[in-house]
Amino acid sequence: MKTVLFVCEHGSAKSVVAAAHFNRLAAQRGLDFQAVSCGTDPDEVNHPAAVEGLHADRLEPQATPHLLSAGDLQSAARVISFSDLPDRYSVATSIQVWTVPAVSEDYATSRDAILDRVARLIEDLGCGGAPG
Repeated sequence: MKTVLFVCEHGSAKSVVAAAHFNRLAAQRGLDFQAVSCGTDPDEVNHPAAVEGLHADRLEPQATPHLLSAGDLQSAARVISFSDLPDRYSVATSIQVWTVPAVSEDYATSRDAILDRVARLIEDLGCGGAPG
């Protein structure tokens, strides 16, 4: 199974929402991809707005945020970040940067922006657009 990596600073909100919705859509399409989320400066727990919003969407967030590693970046088929990665992460792979509203300020607006991009990514991957 190939990995799609979603990264946000704290690994507890945007990346968690993106991974949960990606995994739901990929499973529905029968794609051989699984998303994981991580952070460059991870919180100890997922953001309450992300957890509550995902539960309302009938989805489960990842257990706890974890620190992005070089291995995560190297093994991922796709890397999506919600901000530029700190300089300590030098990677040869292409990273897409998505700018979306904060989950903590308005879950529905953030989720809708994330879901729109996730749906386009799923379409791309479903059409054979995934490297590696």
